[in-house]
Amino acid sequence: MLIFYISKNNNEKKTTIYEKIFTILLGYFLLPLIIAIPFYFSIYNLTFVNSYFEAISGFTSTGFTIFDNINHIDQSLVLWRSASQWVGGLYFLFSIILLIDIFDHSFKKSLTNFISFNKAETLKQSLKIFLLYSSITLGIFIIMNISGIRLFNSLNLAMTIISSGGFLPSNNLSNILINNYQTIVISILMLTSFFSIFLIYNLVFTKNHNLNFFNEDIHLLFYLLTLLFFFLFS
Repeated sequence: MLIFYISKNNNEKKTTIYEKIFTILLGYFLLPLIIAIPFYFSIYNLTFVNSYFEAISGFTSTGFTIFDNINHIDQSLVLWRSASQWVGGLYFLFSIILLIDIFDHSFKKSLTNFISFNKAETLKQSLKIFLLYSSITLGIFIIMNISGIRLFNSLNLAMTIISSGGFLPSNNLSNILINNYQTIVISILMLTSFFSIFLIYNLVFTKNHNLNFFNEDIHLLFYLLTLLFFFLFS
């Protein structure tokens, strides 16, 4: 998306919001085509339609799959499935950056003091999002690995959790989590995708914190605490 965006902005002409929307939509169709290639040329004799479906499902973090038994899939392809979710989640965040012009002023202020992003500012904010997204993924991976979850499963689940995806490296999560401690750990880690990543973005990159920036996340936290209260005391 960013490569296409840069190529359209090699002069000083301002990109219109319609061109930005078209760029993002084009990415949602073209990137899954690239993701579908390993599925199509795998040993599982998948049709192009099924390969593209699997790629779209991962890229959009939907989680629907055409595979009947994940345990029989080659581990490299399982890792590719999980990575498709990770890329899709990152692309969604990039889309927000590119379409910042259509959001309200308070949300834009939570990202930058600019009213509208130019090319340099778009790249700058996208790099911040990429580093933050990657760091959180790495943190989730390390914590799960320390809890005793297998290295391969930890990596796949880290990409699934950060993107709020639906792909698992096994047919059933109970095949991965062998004790209550691991279940509690992964339950807590799943909260990283429950809150907006821009909450952490604000805490890390915003100098002058304002509670209005965290209004949505505060409501989500209150909702979560309410659910935990009824769950623990009912």
